Amino acid sequence: MAPVEAKQTHMHENPSDFNTEASFPRFAELIPNTTVTVGRDALLACVVDNLKGYKVAWVRVDTQTILSIHHNVITQNPRISLTYNDHRSWYLHIREVEENDRGWYMCQVNTDPMRSRKGFLQVVVPPAIVEAQTSNDMVVREGTNVTLNCKAKGFPEPYVMWRREDGDEMAIGGENVNVVDGEILYITKVSRLHMAAYLCVASNGVPPSVSKRVQLRVQFPPMLSIPNQLEGAYVGQDVVLECHTEAYPASINYWTTERGDMIISDLSRTGDKFETMSRNTGYTKYMSLKIRNVGPADFGSYRCVAKNSLGETDGLIKLDEIPAPTTILTTESLYNNRSKGRKANKKHDPMMVGDYGVEEWKENGPSIRHPPGAFHNASSTVRTATCGVFVLLQLLSALLHVYHLHHLLAPSATGRRR
Repeated sequence: MAPVEAKQTHMHENPSDFNTEASFPRFAELIPNTTVTVGRDALLACVVDNLKGYKVAWVRVDTQTILSIHHNVITQNPRISLTYNDHRSWYLHIREVEENDRGWYMCQVNTDPMRSRKGFLQVVVPPAIVEAQTSNDMVVREGTNVTLNCKAKGFPEPYVMWRREDGDEMAIGGENVNVVDGEILYITKVSRLHMAAYLCVASNGVPPSVSKRVQLRVQFPPMLSIPNQLEGAYVGQDVVLECHTEAYPASINYWTTERGDMIISDLSRTGDKFETMSRNTGYTKYMSLKIRNVGPADFGSYRCVAKNSLGETDGLIKLDEIPAPTTILTTESLYNNRSKGRKANKKHDPMMVGDYGVEEWKENGPSIRHPPGAFHNASSTVRTATCGVFVLLQLLSALLHVYHLHHLLAPSATGRRR
């Protein structure tokens, strides 16, 4: 009973100071949880109404470290400072936040009992690649198994994925996929189709995301393909022979003649007999051999050769002679020229024989068109005989006309002699 009586006496002595909540300091706002990226500055605010003569202190909860009391900074951490405004707002500043600054912070007022509010400072860290645990560029033999590793750190823990830099799909586990989730990319029986630059990408929602580029090179001996193993050309023509190769490391490519002599061309000299050219696209190479003004000695076989440190291969192309194209004069052109002449003269020649139609002939080959008289056969003989009879009739008609005139003029001559 004694404590109760004492308490009552105490309340009776100071009725205005006790039992009235409004007379005590109170927190006007909660201390919000704050998220800051490592290396940035953090600000924690504590707003207290009706502070009166009480004092405000900032405390690190997990370590029970007093950071500040009223207007004074207690901690020896040079990155921490304090500002205040109108004896009501108290701000704790943490400059260049570090990961170990993550935790609970408490603002307390030295009432009895103590009053306090606390807020959490979250420190996030953008992802970073751990180089010591991540694969570097690799060179492997075709057909082996390959493992690419990628380790990333950050807070929250980063999400890691693999993809090709060129955006093409990856043949992984018998399927074509665009992305492989996780820190490990495993390729069984790697082939030249896997040769590419791969990106390990790490992200955790804190910008920026990061990536590392790993170049995968697959070694294999040269392989060769020829679009046309038999080419044809006529004398005087220019011809181009083509050859395609695949190899890694890059192969040495060249052409040889049928006798095995290497063909060397100098592009700085114009008009050379041979011109060689090659063009690389990744591990593939296109090579061509141009032969100018083909002559009889140029017909034969040509060989394209590819060599690298793992082996060599070659392919043969045969160049054969074909007949040169010829131009055939047809009856239509003769007829057109003759028609133009008639239009210019605008006269009719009764002795002119009419044009014959175009005749065609086909025997195990394309139709060949011939002008009149090209065939010496029965039909042409009949036409020749018909033409001769027509000429004889014209001569007989002329003779009869002369005789008739002579007969008419004879009596007049006799009368004049009388």
